[in-house]
Amino acid sequence: MQVTMVEGIFEALRIGVGFLWTAAWAIIMGLTITSLVQVYVSKERMAQVLGDGDLSGLTKATAFGAASSGCSFGAVAIGKGLFKKGAHAVNFLAFMFASTNLIVELGLMILILLGWEFLLAELLGGLILIAVMAVIVHLTLPENLFAEVRETLNERDREAGVTEDPTCGMEGKDEYTITTDGGETLKFCSEGCMETYLQEISSRGGWRDELLSWGGWYKVGNQYRKEWSMIWKDIVAGFLISGFVIVFVPQWVWNTLFIQGDGLLVTAENAIMGVTIAVLSFVGSMGNVPFAVALWGGGVSFAGIIAFVYADLITIPVLNVYRKYYGWKILLYILGVFFVTMAFTGFLMELLFDALGIVPDLAGGETATEQTYFKLNYTFYLNLIAFALSGCLLYVYRRGLGAPGQYRDPVCGMRTDDSEPSATHDGETYYFCSQTCKETFEKDPDEFAHQHPEAGASQDHDHH
Repeated sequence: MQVTMVEGIFEALRIGVGFLWTAAWAIIMGLTITSLVQVYVSKERMAQVLGDGDLSGLTKATAFGAASSGCSFGAVAIGKGLFKKGAHAVNFLAFMFASTNLIVELGLMILILLGWEFLLAELLGGLILIAVMAVIVHLTLPENLFAEVRETLNERDREAGVTEDPTCGMEGKDEYTITTDGGETLKFCSEGCMETYLQEISSRGGWRDELLSWGGWYKVGNQYRKEWSMIWKDIVAGFLISGFVIVFVPQWVWNTLFIQGDGLLVTAENAIMGVTIAVLSFVGSMGNVPFAVALWGGGVSFAGIIAFVYADLITIPVLNVYRKYYGWKILLYILGVFFVTMAFTGFLMELLFDALGIVPDLAGGETATEQTYFKLNYTFYLNLIAFALSGCLLYVYRRGLGAPGQYRDPVCGMRTDDSEPSATHDGETYYFCSQTCKETFEKDPDEFAHQHPEAGASQDHDHH
């Protein structure tokens, strides 16, 4: 019995790590694309248009969420900031769903681990879910309650001195504070977000120019590191839990929880149970995809899997955050709206895919225990490329290439340090982010030499 248990643990670890190895390149590529979008898509302009609950506002909230990838907790925290600033309830709910379900890295992982049918259901169903959710919210929204909660939230945060990070919208901390030229005090959630802000205000070039500079890639590296810091626990937990679920949860458990057979009632029960398992699983964000693989291997229906993947915004830890932010009434309202829409959309997806004849057949493929994960195939080479890319981004960040420095390039405005190209004019030494900027300066120095070369002399940042 002892040998069987030990063998089971090793098999669970083999499957969990094997899943992670299979999906690693997709996760890294997805996070890299997301980091590029996060750095070069202006959140501020998009956040300004989320105040109306019409179709235009809903569409922009969905696009904004899909471009603002993050873990479940990050999405909820940013959603709170949008709600406080006046975003309509349906828009901040749509934002949260899109930022956890319609993102690049999640789509790639679903494609690799579950197949294109699940990816199509995730994307198509995600849009249907948001539309259904919008209809339900418009029909049932307790506007007075939301208005009272918004006012209470603002009043409570004012009294507590809470301010939002202008970079990501999460709660700012005292240790990451700066004072702008205009005397405004800004608080950031982390050193990474503060660095991102400093880089943004010191850079005036377009995205093409930035991608040709170390400063531009430093921003991407910084964002890439922040993305990993938000989700790595969910990813590791999700993959490891999936291995143990596959090995140690007996088949009769799934057969008991998910009714077997055909018919609308069976599909509906599976969709409802899929959401219920997600609420109780404690695994959110991208970690629920490998868990979904375990459920799929256990014979759970297509509707149950899709509904499960949708439901990472109503796990118990996330529900507790809703309670802290908005109170019990809003928590129950969000839980009710999300539960109904997620289960209904999972149910609808199975009916639609069944009618089209594209529900995948599990019987035709290898089970998780039969698969060989580590071999010399396309996954191996794609992972090598992905790890090299990841290493380059982290190297740029760790070395601080293009990071905010002591001096400001007078041509492009980017921060530099004394290791960069320099030139002297009227007794002052100026530093440049590149040789191109230096040559531009030397052609007509009087045009650019009206600012002090030290960044601190023109912009006093007071770090605490």
